[in-house]
Amino acid sequence: MLRSSLFATTPKGMERLLASELTTLGAASVRPGRAGVYFEGDLATAYRACLWSRLASRVLWPLTRFPAPTPEALYEGVRAIHWDEHLAPAGTLAVRFEAVDSAITHSQFGALKVKDAIVDQLRERHGERPSIDRERPDVRVHVYLHRDQASLGIDLSGEALHRRGYREEGGPAPLKENLAAALLLSAGWPALAESGAPFADPLCGSGTLPIEAAFMAFDIAPGLLRPYFGFLEWRGHDPIVWAELLEEARARRAKGMRDNAILGSDCDPMAVQRALSNVVRARLAEKIRIERCALADLQPQARLPGLVVANPPYGERLGRDPDLPRLYAALGDALKRGFPGWQAAVFTQNAGLAHRLRAVPERTQVLYNGTLRCRLYCFHVPSSPQAAIATPPGREALAETMAADPVGNAAGSGTLDRRPQETPAKAERTGAAAGAEMFANRLSKNMKSLARWARRAGVDCYRIYDADLPEFNLAIDLYQGERRYVYVQEHEAPPHIDAARAAGRLETALAVIIRLCKIPAAHLYVRKRRRQRGAEQYRKLAAGGELHEVRENGCRFLVNLTDYLDTGLFLDHRPTRALIGELARGRRFLNLFGYTGTATVYAALGGASSTTTVDLSRTYLDWARRNLDRNGITGPEHALVQADCLAWLEETTRTLPADERYGLIFTDPPTFSNSKRMRETFDVERDHVTLIRSAARLLAPDGVMIFSTNRRHMKLDEPAIAALGLRIEDLTRATIPTDFARNPRVHRCWLLSRV
Repeated sequence: MLRSSLFATTPKGMERLLASELTTLGAASVRPGRAGVYFEGDLATAYRACLWSRLASRVLWPLTRFPAPTPEALYEGVRAIHWDEHLAPAGTLAVRFEAVDSAITHSQFGALKVKDAIVDQLRERHGERPSIDRERPDVRVHVYLHRDQASLGIDLSGEALHRRGYREEGGPAPLKENLAAALLLSAGWPALAESGAPFADPLCGSGTLPIEAAFMAFDIAPGLLRPYFGFLEWRGHDPIVWAELLEEARARRAKGMRDNAILGSDCDPMAVQRALSNVVRARLAEKIRIERCALADLQPQARLPGLVVANPPYGERLGRDPDLPRLYAALGDALKRGFPGWQAAVFTQNAGLAHRLRAVPERTQVLYNGTLRCRLYCFHVPSSPQAAIATPPGREALAETMAADPVGNAAGSGTLDRRPQETPAKAERTGAAAGAEMFANRLSKNMKSLARWARRAGVDCYRIYDADLPEFNLAIDLYQGERRYVYVQEHEAPPHIDAARAAGRLETALAVIIRLCKIPAAHLYVRKRRRQRGAEQYRKLAAGGELHEVRENGCRFLVNLTDYLDTGLFLDHRPTRALIGELARGRRFLNLFGYTGTATVYAALGGASSTTTVDLSRTYLDWARRNLDRNGITGPEHALVQADCLAWLEETTRTLPADERYGLIFTDPPTFSNSKRMRETFDVERDHVTLIRSAARLLAPDGVMIFSTNRRHMKLDEPAIAALGLRIEDLTRATIPTDFARNPRVHRCWLLSRV
């Protein structure tokens, strides 16, 4: 089998650990480098690294090296490769480009040149071209440009290898899986696991450390759960070799199931729920016990000593927390009281907080959590309970601060004993009452502060609660017209959450809302919001047809609280609509994907010389007409057009006179649409450049375009848009209203203007 020089990337500080691991996996000529390890091997070696490496981020199969001091040299170097040996002409492609100390400095521009070279070659040779898929392409090309020398290879991992396939909910500041594995290796867990020792994490969060510890103890390949690797559709792939490696890994998993007790605990009920869900997805529900337990409740262990590892908050990513010194002191006490004779390791960025553990480390090791330089403190816990230092004053207050609503404990083979507790029924009633009080206090506080702001801003409809408390995962909007209404959206709970308990919490919340908002029950509307697929987001939910008039900055709008998931008025777009009103004076205004025409109302009242609103839905256009009528906006200069926006742009570009181009264009497209009335499906991330290019052809020389999307993590293809002669200004922060400040990722917004 063909041998190659390969490169595996890894986070900074883990290079030597990865080098040792790759050697055990059969790699040859292993040499640590910067943020990765060079090694040699055949395709089976590369596959084994993808499947078994606990530390690598990506495994790269190099194809070529060439000088690329200019964009043209980069393009020609990429074109020199025979791409039909690696990628089907009609396949999918993604490019990852990095540049250091080179003439080409913009990663997106470099990626665009690489993509163009591949696509142009395949189109010329075969008459068809691959499409771009940034999530799970058939082939992901990796280019590293260092001092104008390009190294190009195939990313065999496809997506980062730390994504094992078991974690969907990481919680705040989650620990990456390969970093968790590095902590366990550095703490000596493999040797302890071999001897049958137990493992515990008293601050388990989403359960990453217990799951990675179980993977090591039970000889489970970390990539065994992954459904996707970057080599599966690569034309150099050998499916027979891969099938043999998978079969071997499954056999090792079945044989490696030992009796090591693996325990994770946390005081946060939401963290416990996330961890339980992740354990189930890792197929280790019978081997890992996750329970809710505050540090103050940890009791001495009856079993043989093992390893306890903790990753407490550092006070950096989660913000400064005045309780952290007490938390670290409580952790130190819990280790001495709960794990006598055990080996312990605590990972933190904050040396001052580490001192609060009051433990002398036997050794330390520097590792990086993202860009944070952290240290793993390893020490032996005294075996004599008398050696434990008395808990400092305030432990009870800390435990009280950390406690939350009780949740059910998972059954399993754990090792922690617990003090006698209240009966489950009594504890649940107590927790429910405390939860209701917390929710009521938070909602009352929000309403009081936002009411003052809303009066000053002239706003009748606004968000008064946005999942502020994890136990009450609701979005609550207040609509005040002639009467007061409240619109509640309940975010769908994960499958592992007990349905009866979730329903009980919702009933509790609704009772609080009715009381605090002083509304009759008939004025409360509740919807369950779940991930929408295809046309589900536009599906009619009822046929009540109730329309209520509300006011916003002097504009009058009709909202429907019964029939659809969205009410007809996107509250988070309020500042964007106000900006449109300011920019519209004397300009021709185009509203693409116009929805209910609220932006058009602002533009017309702001002095637009004419408005054109385009949408595919007749229902929304009728709604838009009624909104215009409510505001006295009539006449032929305010056109409503039912059409597929992309098709309409294409047709209008050919027919619109140059002197009738638009001075202001607003487009807020759906994130995805597969309407049968459209020519093709629409995906905003994939198709936004095409949309912007088409809209820009209708833009007057001094015109501006506002582009908005609710895809929270979307990034514009800046090089492609710059190539259209457009300047980009990010307006996201400026267009997040006060009532959505707790959730600043609710939308993205940019202003585009001609250079």
